Amino acid sequence: MKALLISRDSQLYAEIASQGAARVPPLNLGAVRASLREALDRPESDSPQLVIVDATDTEPSEVALLERLGRQYPEAHLMLLTDHHQPELLIRAMRAGVREVLQLPLVHRAFHESMDRISTAAGVSSLRNGKVLAFISCKGGSGATFISTNFGYALASLAAKKVLLIDLHGQFGDAALYVSDQKPTMTLSDVCAQIARIDGPFLENCVVHVTPGFGVLAAADDPAHAREAKPEHIDTILRVARQHYDYVLLDVGRQIDAVSLRALDITDIIYPVLQLALPDIRDARRLLDIFRSLGYVLDHIRLIVNRYEKGGKLRLQDLHAALGCEVVHTFPNDYVAVTDSVNQGVPVLQLSRSSAAARSLSDMVELVTTRRVQENKGLFDRLFGRGDSDD
Repeated sequence: MKALLISRDSQLYAEIASQGAARVPPLNLGAVRASLREALDRPESDSPQLVIVDATDTEPSEVALLERLGRQYPEAHLMLLTDHHQPELLIRAMRAGVREVLQLPLVHRAFHESMDRISTAAGVSSLRNGKVLAFISCKGGSGATFISTNFGYALASLAAKKVLLIDLHGQFGDAALYVSDQKPTMTLSDVCAQIARIDGPFLENCVVHVTPGFGVLAAADDPAHAREAKPEHIDTILRVARQHYDYVLLDVGRQIDAVSLRALDITDIIYPVLQLALPDIRDARRLLDIFRSLGYVLDHIRLIVNRYEKGGKLRLQDLHAALGCEVVHTFPNDYVAVTDSVNQGVPVLQLSRSSAAARSLSDMVELVTTRRVQENKGLFDRLFGRGDSDD
């Protein structure tokens, strides 16, 4: 999408150019004019699809020029940026066809939400509209990393989805090791340090490719480098990832900080992972209290119980009664298959396809995609070989 910016602020130009370059398709800030009058006197030969007007220094006598600008570019979408409330300007802007008004200094998330609306109205496609699913541990050792990584592999393998897992652990993240022996060449902190470069191909080149359809963006090796990640970086990364992947999985860990909160704000579904034990239930209640205080909709929070065994003293009904939140899935206590998978860095679905853990992953793919994996049995058999026995 080609845009014309009307502003005297060179820093604002650089900021919009950087944010626009990260979009898919990119926003091409092709020209800039210092004022409304200059924009009218020096019209663009190739009409822009978007005109962004910085109204910071606009005088009351210049308001009529905005209406003339709307007539000069009748097919363009108009966006107004202002640092204070100007009733007359806003009224005249609406008459001129302005439908998007943003406050300065520019809030990146608001800018991209506005751009999404404009792109939709302009018929500019965004490749994909992937879902973001977050897996968060209620207590250390709950198994959230094993579930998220192996579920990503299962989504890509059984449902033919393009999947990205992002390891958000601020310290000692090791999600890639659960499904691959490859050493990451780039990490989340590296991407954040080069955030102005991010687009689909750049992001694809930064991940560990477990399969052609499943990649992992690893956490920083050095915890000190985790500070490179900022909440606004997560906004940009997830926006690009949504447009290039069917599913974006987040391995959040246990930390609740500015970065993880920004990620959870954008997430479609949050999966807290816990075991049926009192310490886990206590920590799960604390976590859900935090989510409630943040205004998260409980319908978007779905519990996963790991290492579940029927016949225990604590039942799923007890968990639901204690937490008031739905348990959508249980993973069995399949110690041998899971331990072998973790120790070898091979997805359990690949290593031991007839195990209880592998079957549970298949069930979860069916649950999330609302597509019966059994109907795609041919893919499963072609992937592993019909009738082969486990190693």
